[in-house]
Amino acid sequence: MSPDPSPLLLLLLHLSLLLHHTTAAAATPTSSPTPSPKPPSRSSPISPSTLDPKQLLALQSLNIPTSKDPCSHSPSISCDSSSPFRHLLSLTLANCSDDVALSLTALKSLSTLTSLSFLNCPVSPIKLPSDLASNLRSFTAVASLNKLTGVWLSRLQNLTSLTVSHVAVSASGPTIILSGMKSLHSVTLSNTNLTGNLPKHWHSSNLTFLDLSVNQLKGKIPNSLTQLENLLHLNLSSNSLNDTIPSTIGDLTSLQNLSLSSNSLSGPIPESLAAMAALTHLDLSSNQLNGTIPNFIRDMKKLKHLNLASNSFHGVLPFNSTFIERLDVFKVGENSNLCYNHTVLGSKLKLGIAACDKHGLPLSPPPAKDSSADDSSDGDYDGDEDENVGEKKKRSSGPSKVVLGFAIGISSIVFLIVFLVLLAKCCK
Repeated sequence: MSPDPSPLLLLLLHLSLLLHHTTAAAATPTSSPTPSPKPPSRSSPISPSTLDPKQLLALQSLNIPTSKDPCSHSPSISCDSSSPFRHLLSLTLANCSDDVALSLTALKSLSTLTSLSFLNCPVSPIKLPSDLASNLRSFTAVASLNKLTGVWLSRLQNLTSLTVSHVAVSASGPTIILSGMKSLHSVTLSNTNLTGNLPKHWHSSNLTFLDLSVNQLKGKIPNSLTQLENLLHLNLSSNSLNDTIPSTIGDLTSLQNLSLSSNSLSGPIPESLAAMAALTHLDLSSNQLNGTIPNFIRDMKKLKHLNLASNSFHGVLPFNSTFIERLDVFKVGENSNLCYNHTVLGSKLKLGIAACDKHGLPLSPPPAKDSSADDSSDGDYDGDEDENVGEKKKRSSGPSKVVLGFAIGISSIVFLIVFLVLLAKCCK
């Protein structure tokens, strides 16, 4: 009789299941409830990318202090976020020491720069590599780069911002610098010893900021300048500009700041200026402007700075105290034919001009007196009152009639006594 196979089969089945579970457990250790740490991902490096070694060497060759990670720890440097090496986007060289010298090799390594600034860094300029010159969008030189030329600057044709101040620039005028720059938004060429005339054509229609102050520019202000409809700031002060202010100046309807001071401009203030509703700063001082000050200026609601001093304006000042008090700066002095109506402005305002008489002409300034109370009468211009004052002075001049009569009476009595005494002696 053959043995029953059932117990044997059950034993084999049990061993088979046990072996299967053991193998599965060994093959899947991650099924443990405690997760194991993940290896670092290639897409997020453990430490930030460092600066390109070539650019790091270039900075060191320019004697620029560099830390282990200049992109993150230097305020004069900014970089992109490329990997594995970052690249310079902006660089500022400030307060340079005497041993700093620009190197063509170093500048070639810095061709990724879009912004380059020199602040108080009087080093000698060298020709910028073409890649760097074409890549720059912003260039600044303040009291830096000895002996700059207009041709040197004109090679930076893709700039949107140009600032050169307190630097002598050898050029026949701003045209040679700006004519090829078609993307400019901001231009400052101030205190650069520029001569010549203002450009007759402006190739950057997007200009919002233009400062050509403290130079030796001459000639008239061209009408083409008033076609820069996006201009917000215009400063042409401290030059030798002459002729009149263009009648089309009012086309600059977006303008907020206008300074034409310290030139040789003549003629009246153009009526078109009334269209500049956004104007907050107006400086026309130290010119040869004439005519009357237009009434529309008092209607400029945003105006905060008004300087019309040192011109040849005449007539009555058209402003009231409410207008003057809302200004931060107000100057009209040194206009010898300009006067103010004391009934409108009172006499306590120190405007630097005389009060008007009844004909709207400046009263002669009163003689200096010790009494401070006399200040209260400065500016009064009632003609009848002046005549009455003169009559009073005439009536009050010399001794009074009472005193004179008393003196004559006393003299007569004395004379009579002397006469009687003498007569008595003669009769004895």
